[in-house]
Amino acid sequence: MAPGQPGGVAKKSRGALRSSAPFATVAAVDGVFTYRGRLITDRDLAGLRALVAQHPTASRRALSRLLCEAWDWRQPNGVLRDMVARGLMLALHRRGALALPPRRLTPHNPLAVRQPPRPIGVDTGPLRARLAELRPLEIRLVRRTPAEPLFNALLAAYHYCGYTQPVGEHLKYLVSAQGRPLACLAWASAPRHLGPRDRFIGWAPAARRRNLSLLAYNTRYLILPWVEVPHLASHLLGRVARIIARDWQQVYGHPVYFLETFVDPARFRGTCYRAANWISLGFTTGRGHNAPTKQPRVPIKEILGYPLTPRWRERLAT
Repeated sequence: MAPGQPGGVAKKSRGALRSSAPFATVAAVDGVFTYRGRLITDRDLAGLRALVAQHPTASRRALSRLLCEAWDWRQPNGVLRDMVARGLMLALHRRGALALPPRRLTPHNPLAVRQPPRPIGVDTGPLRARLAELRPLEIRLVRRTPAEPLFNALLAAYHYCGYTQPVGEHLKYLVSAQGRPLACLAWASAPRHLGPRDRFIGWAPAARRRNLSLLAYNTRYLILPWVEVPHLASHLLGRVARIIARDWQQVYGHPVYFLETFVDPARFRGTCYRAANWISLGFTTGRGHNAPTKQPRVPIKEILGYPLTPRWRERLAT
């Protein structure tokens, strides 16, 4: 049974898995339960219970992998989505909808005690030049390479938002010239709900759930403070826009068709994005991640977008 194509339509009321604060990742919508964009039906729940019953000695980790194989639940690059499956099964277990075996061990979680990036010494002397004088520019993907600690350290030291380890799909580009780092660009999976963006694309909720992975979000953009090169920022945005779909395909097994970012108008005008032909899509509500209240609680930001292909809307809204 493929993800997003459940074997039947759930008819029970919302009461069986009523959403509660700690486990709101499992939600009931019109009688069909959803988890991380996947529809969970009555037949799915019955299959989950049967899977556990058929493997009474299996660990929770093994059950999550068996579930992925049964549903052919994979990332676009073919890797099993066992962490997502484990989260689903745990959420259902905590609600009393699924009985999992006792936990056998608590594995070390490096993310829970992640240390901030260590400072790395670089030449911070002023670099003033024309763009043509710096060429060729080297734009490198540095995730899982020896250069990644330098990328992380530069963001931690010089970006006003600091460094936060991305979760899920993400790419990191480090730009250098003449042996010196110039800039860092970090990209990650796009936020699930952005009203101005969704209206601009024109996709229905089902298309958004299915195609959200085809967007990339520019989470950090840093031109190092000692670099004074006119037009460098917009030039790099244009260069990365020409290679990111190819790189995303190579790393994750699928392309991206649309880029987006936030600009805090209290701090920046977004001049480099506009010079690179990014489009203003509107403004956030200021409610923040998951919008726990209807009142603004974080700074309102401008949303900018950039289509990567002439048929981007057709590809995303299908």
